[in-house]
Parts: sequence; structure tokens; C-alpha cells
Amino acid sequence: MTMEMVEKNRTHTEIEIFQQPEVWKKVFKEIQGQRDGINKFLTSHLSDGNTTILLTGAGSSAFIGESVELVIAGATGLTTRAIATTDLVTHPEAVDTLSESPVILISFARSGNSPESVETVKLLEARLGNLKHLVITCNPDGALAKMAEQDSSIHYCIVLPEETNDKSLAMTSSFSSMLLSSLLVFNLDRLDQAETWVAHSAQETQKIFDNAKLLKGLAHLDFDRAIFLGSGPLQGIANECHLKLQELTDGQVICKYDSCLGFRHGPRAVVKENTLLVFFLSPDSHVAKYENDLVSSIVQGGGYLDMVLVGQGNGTLESNYMMPITKHSNDVAGIFILPYVVIGQLLGLYKSQELGLNPDNPSVNGAISRVVQGVTIYKK
Repeated sequence: MTMEMVEKNRTHTEIEIFQQPEVWKKVFKEIQGQRDGINKFLTSHLSDGNTTILLTGAGSSAFIGESVELVIAGATGLTTRAIATTDLVTHPEAVDTLSESPVILISFARSGNSPESVETVKLLEARLGNLKHLVITCNPDGALAKMAEQDSSIHYCIVLPEETNDKSLAMTSSFSSMLLSSLLVFNLDRLDQAETWVAHSAQETQKIFDNAKLLKGLAHLDFDRAIFLGSGPLQGIANECHLKLQELTDGQVICKYDSCLGFRHGPRAVVKENTLLVFFLSPDSHVAKYENDLVSSIVQGGGYLDMVLVGQGNGTLESNYMMPITKHSNDVAGIFILPYVVIGQLLGLYKSQELGLNPDNPSVNGAISRVVQGVTIYKK
């Protein structure tokens, strides 16, 4: 069987998941090639200690902001806020306190055509007097990319490699590539080192792919609930993974996410005998203490189907499903979170297939689509 025939027998979703390690290297080259232009565009705002960075997007694109918020704040020393465009459109007054301050708006958008994303830019341009708008998108022909072409003094657009513009419904390569881009944008002075960190994360992800049969076997288990838990940046990844499994199974698997400490305060009540638990273990030794306590507590309490432990761990935790991920020792840009992303993607892919769905378009009744439909924008 030729490689071409193999590709024809694979869904877009599968191809777009497994191509990510190589795509990330292309994304790095893209940011490296635009380093001077990005730096020139953002310099004045980055040097102002009063600048606020707003990270926006809808759906999975919003979860990128949640995942990188703390890391970007640490890299820049600036106030950084992740606010979904779906919140800003209904409550634009949330940014009114920033009307006189320098603001860097980062729009994450696979297509760049979501109504809320376009309206958010218009609203913030009208409300904020000192705005720089950076678009990170996978579609050169989207509305946000076209908007950026109109005024280069306010807008700058990074269009990622063609492979990132997923053809499938679920965001996979697009999510991880936009996430990586944002981390690189705010670590331009470390790009030489970051290339090594990207390569390391690509290698760790390839190890997961090489052991994908473990997750494929897991998808055969009879679960209709799944909970993803992570702390700090990994809580944002848990949010994305919970959506990935839920949408790729057309809601037949109901998913939740939380932080490891937050899960103890009520949400733990959803754990039943048909529940799969997925723990994203932090490489931070301080954070790991709290995570280890929760895992041990749940193991002792029982009442769940099975659990997956993803990360470095400390050697004391055991599970039938262990997915090791190591962080590069010098990675200060947060790139280590990339391999965790594919756990939800793979579980979603394999469970979708197990349920007899088409992963490229799993929504049987058309309730969800690649670009959201039916949103009417109202003027306030």
C-alpha cells in the first residue's frame, strides 16, 4: 500500500493530529522569520509598564488564552488577561478601565470569520485609545486577516502555515500552533533557545503517538463521563481537552475540567463508576504535591472507571494508563505544555471512531459546525 493510499484512508482529524510535531517546527520558522517585524510593532507597548495584554478568541481559541495567560504575564511582567470574545461582545464594558492605557489585543482565530471575533475588534477599537492588535490566524483570507491589512499602524497579522488551517471540525493543529506562536511572540529574545524547546516538545509528543495504542485501547472502555484536571497553564489545556473529547463524540461523552485543588470543592461529586479521570501532572514540584494528594485521595475513595496520569509524576503514583511527558530543563517559555494537548485530541479521535461517528464531522444533527453559525450581532 502506497503512502498516498494510506493518507486517503485517514480522516482529516487523524492527519491533523499526527502532523503536529512537524508543523510546530514550521511555526517556529515562521515566527523566527517575522521576529523583527513583530518586535517593531509591539516594542512601544511592551516597554510601557502600564500595558495590559488581552488574549481573546472564541471556543478553543479562547482556551489558548487561558493556557498561556500566566506564562506570558511571567515573560513580560505585564498585566495579562484572557477574556473570550463571546464575553466581550455581550459585556464590552469589561475593558473600560483600560480606556487610557496601552493595550495589546491578541486575537486567536483559526478561520478569522467568527462573528464575535470580528465584532470584538470593532468594539475595542472604539473603546480603547491606545491599542495594538496582533492577529494570530490560520486563514489568510479570513475577516480578521483582511481587517489587519487595512491599517498596519494598529494591526499586525501572523498567518501560520497552511497545514494549521484544519479541514476537520475540531481544532487540533490550529489550536496547538496558535498557542505555540503566542509563547514565541513574547519570547523573541529567546528564540535561539526556544528552537531547542520546540524540538523537545515535538519529541515528547512523538513518544505519545508511538504509544497511541494505549489511548486507543482506553477508548474501548465503557465510559460516558470524563474529567480533565490540571493546574496553572495545564488547567487551560484541560479545558481544551474536555471540549475536544466532548465535541468529537457529539456529546455522548459528557466532559468537565477543573484545577486539582478546585475539584475538591464540589465538582468531585460528578465522579461515578462510568467516569474516566485524566490528570495533567505539573513538572513544578510545589504544584505536584497538591496534585499527588488529590490522586491518592481519589484512588483511596474509588468509585470511578479508570484514570490516566499524564506528565512526569514522582514515581509514587500508579495507573493502568501512564503517559510520561518531561519538560526541557531550560524551558521558561511554557512550550512544555504542547504534548499535553494531544491527549484530549487522541481520546476524542478514538472514542469518536469507537462510537461509529465521523471525526471530521461528528455532529449528527448539525448542532456544531467548523465556523459558528446563526450568531446575530446587536449594537449596544
